[in-house]
Amino acid sequence: MILIEQRAPHDQLPTERLVLPFDLRCKSRLRTRLESGEEAGLFLERGAVLRAGDRLLANDGRVVEVAAAPEAVMEVRSSDALLLARAAYHLGNRHVAVELKPGLVRFSRDHVLGEMVRGLGLAVIENEAPFDPESGAYGGHGGHAHPHGHSADGEGRGPRIHDMMLRGGR
Repeated sequence: MILIEQRAPHDQLPTERLVLPFDLRCKSRLRTRLESGEEAGLFLERGAVLRAGDRLLANDGRVVEVAAAPEAVMEVRSSDALLLARAAYHLGNRHVAVELKPGLVRFSRDHVLGEMVRGLGLAVIENEAPFDPESGAYGGHGGHAHPHGHSADGEGRGPRIHDMMLRGGR
């Protein structure tokens, strides 16, 4: 098994690839497999969130590139930046991880959230795509000034950056 305990500089050329969905890229301790099928053990700093394109250094010197695996997502596309900003605001207000690109808001598939966004006047498309959401305002620095209570009505069951940070990336 390949052991990975540290990050490598982005300029190092990878020799291996690790493809993981977002929820597993938020774990600092993980037993998984490289794209080649070789077993790998990750033992990274607590709170680490792996991003697509990150490089990791294995104990044997190999460099492993992290890739975002396709997963079940919902996508909202629009040329109306204000409408997309409203959708991102309401999703973020529920601590839902969102990926933002020009003309696009992407989040983990959740029918309740999809209906909420449709209620804002946007068309929601279900898709399978790599998911690499924003790291959030706190970016792993901790510290925040709002209560931790979350709705018990089932809204926003997708990954929450805030909750993952509070768990230390585990």
